[in-house]
Amino acid sequence: TTTTTYTITGTAANGCLNTATATVTVLPLPTVTVNSPSICIGASATLTANGANTYTWSPSTGLSATTGASVTANPTTTTTYTITGTAANGCLNTATATVTVLPLPTVTVNSPSICIGASATLTANGANTYSWSPSTGLSATTGASVTANPTATTTYTITGTAVNGCLKTATATV
Repeated sequence: TTTTTYTITGTAANGCLNTATATVTVLPLPTVTVNSPSICIGASATLTANGANTYTWSPSTGLSATTGASVTANPTTTTTYTITGTAANGCLNTATATVTVLPLPTVTVNSPSICIGASATLTANGANTYSWSPSTGLSATTGASVTANPTATTTYTITGTAVNGCLKTATATV
């Protein structure tokens, strides 16, 4: 487990002795580290390994490359990658990185019809917070429910944000 010097003694048939030494050098393994990010479905993240001179990544699914200290990962499901780092001394060590793929919210919203001058309540569901645009004819631009009073047919884009930070949009036409 550590560098050790061994002494070898040889005895000839005539009884004479001689010795030699052999040193077994134990080289250190690299300490490979890598980040393990979370991404929303359809997004990507940079994985960066440290601690060695060269790196090999596997499996290749969802990776921009299989070698190098940094790769871009965009798997469609949560995936664990094994990174093999090779030090300058030729020793290898591994680390793992897990890219957790988070689900997008399913944002739904109603699309009512109104008479000119009337108003309707638009209610979004499926996320934690909501942002509405354009603001024209709306009582607010945030919240699950807003009152719409447009003067012409208007399509609103609602961006819902889930607890995990992932975003999804839906549209409502009044």
